[in-house]
This record gives sequence, C-alpha cells and structure tokens, in this order.
Amino acid sequence: MQNFQFRKKPIVIEAVQLTEGIMEQLMHGGHSQEIPGWLVKAFFRAPELPGSVQHAVRVLTINTLEGRMHAAPGDWIIRGVQGELYPCKADIFAATYEPAA
Repeated sequence: MQNFQFRKKPIVIEAVQLTEGIMEQLMHGGHSQEIPGWLVKAFFRAPELPGSVQHAVRVLTINTLEGRMHAAPGDWIIRGVQGELYPCKADIFAATYEPAA
C-alpha cells in the first residue's frame, strides 16, 4: 500500500509580517530594524527578476517562481530555503509556523 501522507521537514525560514509602516519605509529607502535586509534588496531588484518586490496601491507585488502574487498589510512575506520570496496569509502562517528560537 502506498503512503499518501507526508509531513513537512523541520526547516527554519525567515519571514516578516507586512505592515503599513514597513510599506512606507520601503518606499522611502527601506532602512530600518523592522525590515530584514533580504526584503530591502528584493524591493530594489529589477521587477522582471524572480524574488523582486514592487509597491502597488496598498499591497506589495512579489514576483514569485509561480508568477506575481500580492501581499497586503497583515500578510507575511516568507524567504524560503533557496532564497525565494512569497506571501502567506496570517492565518495560514500561524497554522504552519512557530518561532524557531
């Protein structure tokens, strides 16, 4: 009988919860202890490149490997194990992740 159930490997990811303040700071240079360096770099990456982040009206647009996705205040932006960025809704993030330390 084949097993169809799998458990995620215990890995540590980096993530930041998006706020209006973070969006505003990114628009004005992005230097703050609230914002991880990888998000600042993604904001200034060329828009056509995977992992780039652009500001739109009340959301950030993230160019993911699966296409463009949006992150609104309250959502989390996750940096995956290979440096890829993607948004995650707060309720899904809370059900999936817990602090590593």
